Amino acid sequence: MPVHVKIGAQSETDTRVKVSSGQFNLIIDEPTQMGGTNLGPTPVQVMLMALAGCLSITAFQIANEMQIRINQIHIDIEGNIDACGFLGCSKEQRAGFEEIKVNILPTFIESISEELRQQWLEETERRCPVSDTISSNTVVKLQIK
Repeated sequence: MPVHVKIGAQSETDTRVKVSSGQFNLIIDEPTQMGGTNLGPTPVQVMLMALAGCLSITAFQIANEMQIRINQIHIDIEGNIDACGFLGCSKEQRAGFEEIKVNILPTFIESISEELRQQWLEETERRCPVSDTISSNTVVKLQIK
């Protein structure tokens, strides 16, 4: 059962973009030190925010299926990007993250075994659409219309 997802984006300046999907709008911008106006998160921050949101929602879904009761989930995500890939000062340097570190801190209502925690975590990672997209060789096709 495929779910079609569509967004639209319109540049407002050379660093600021208004992104919309359905009734929702978001401003994506760069910080002032990168020439932006800092009116919104950067594209890579939005990507990591999407990962955190998707992991949290997926984790609760898996917990419900496994009959694990969770009160709350806190997620910390971080990674480093070498700006030379984006800025063009190096043709060898990748533009994206080399590694993304995710720390998931669930508050379980009832104590569960380490084995069950690990099964829950592995299934959460496997079934999170954003995690799967980031970690797989997903094809991105750019075209001019």
